[in-house]
Amino acid sequence: METKVLDLIKTAYAAFNSRDIDQALSTFHPEVQWPKAFEGGYVTGHEEIRKYWTRQWSEINPNVEPTGFIQRPNGLVEVSVHQLVRDLQGEVLFDGNIKHIFTIQDGLLQRMHIEME
Repeated sequence: METKVLDLIKTAYAAFNSRDIDQALSTFHPEVQWPKAFEGGYVTGHEEIRKYWTRQWSEINPNVEPTGFIQRPNGLVEVSVHQLVRDLQGEVLFDGNIKHIFTIQDGLLQRMHIEME
């Protein structure tokens, strides 16, 4: 996998975990499609993601740590992650491993979908 793509993905996760929306969005294609993990469906574009994350973080406290990276033969990038989601009182809602599958377009993250392990 290209170092540039790996750095892009690591930057996105670090920004998400530190709640730096602007930094995270700088890694996303303008027409990015992002899954609404706990609700289903997708949001599209930077402003919709900003709204979604702002609302999400007012309800839950998610943290996702990449644990592995694979370039799939079809060009998609598979990121294994450990996801820990707590409610705002600190109770664990989810603690497990999942896969985030990314489409890269024009050197930016264009789409992400989730696969359960």
